[in-house]
Amino acid sequence: MQESRRGSAPARGNEPIRRVQRKGSYGIDAPYLLPVLGVLFVANIVNGVVSGSVWPFVGAAVVMACAGCGLYTSRRGKFLVWAELLDRLELRGDERVLDLGCGRGAVLLLAAEHLTTGRAVGVDLWRRGDQSGNAAEATRRNAAAEGVSDRVQLHTADMIALPFEASSFDLVVSNMAIHNVKGRAGREKAIEEAVRVLRPGGRLMIADLWATRLYRAHLEKLGLTDVSRHSLGWRMWWSGPWLPTFLVAAAKPDRQERACPGASDLVGGGGSERAEPGAAPDRRGT
Repeated sequence: MQESRRGSAPARGNEPIRRVQRKGSYGIDAPYLLPVLGVLFVANIVNGVVSGSVWPFVGAAVVMACAGCGLYTSRRGKFLVWAELLDRLELRGDERVLDLGCGRGAVLLLAAEHLTTGRAVGVDLWRRGDQSGNAAEATRRNAAAEGVSDRVQLHTADMIALPFEASSFDLVVSNMAIHNVKGRAGREKAIEEAVRVLRPGGRLMIADLWATRLYRAHLEKLGLTDVSRHSLGWRMWWSGPWLPTFLVAAAKPDRQERACPGASDLVGGGGSERAEPGAAPDRRGT
C-alpha cells in the first residue's frame, strides 16, 4: 500500500543541511519505558522517605538521569547525528532513498531535504508501541511541516518482504528498527531485503542498539564492500553509555560476486546476492 502527498518548499540538493530545530512532531521512542521509569523513581523516593536513607534518593537521581539521556536522544540527539551522516554523503539530489522503519519520519524527512528530483520512500507497520503516535498520517503531517511532501512516499510494508523491485534505491537507511524484527533469521532476512533493493554502487546505513555485529557479518557474507561498524557517540545513548547506538555502513559493488549457492535469488536482472533462510514478521519505526 503506497501513500504520498505533495508539498511546497524546494529541496536544497547536495547543500549541507544543518537545521536542528524541526517543525514536525516526532514523538518519543519506546514510550512504554516512561511509566516503568516513573514507577522506579517514585518507589525510590518513597523508600528514601520511609527508611531515612540517602541511597534511595541517589537511585531516584540515577533513574531521572537515565530518563533524561534517553529523552535527549529521542528528541534531539538522533536528529543531529543523522543530519551529519547524511551531509557526509554529499547526495546529488536525484537519488531514491529508502528508510526501513521510518516511523514519524525523523530520518526520512532529513534525507528528503537533500533531494530535488529524487524521492525519499519510507516503509513501516506503524506500531505505536515502538514510537508514540506512530502512524502514516503523522508522518505525512511532518512531511508537510518540513516542506518536503513532494519528495516523500510512504508504504505500509514489512521490511522482511519489501514491495519494491530489485536495485530500486541509491541509499537505504534504517534507525532503531531492525532489532525489532524477531529472531536472527528474521533480522538476516531484513538485511537481505535491504541489499536486494539497493542498486549496484549504492550505500547502506543501519543504526541500531544490538545485533549490529550480526548485521556487519551478514553484509560481509552477502559480498558488500567497505563494511564498517562504529559507535555514534553520546548523542545516541539510550539512557547511558551502557546502551549506545552503533552504525553499520556498507556499499554494494557494481558487480556482485556470488558467495554461496542460490545467491541470484535475491536480485533480479543484473546483480546477484546471497540468500539466507527464514524470517519472522515484525518491526518498528523511528
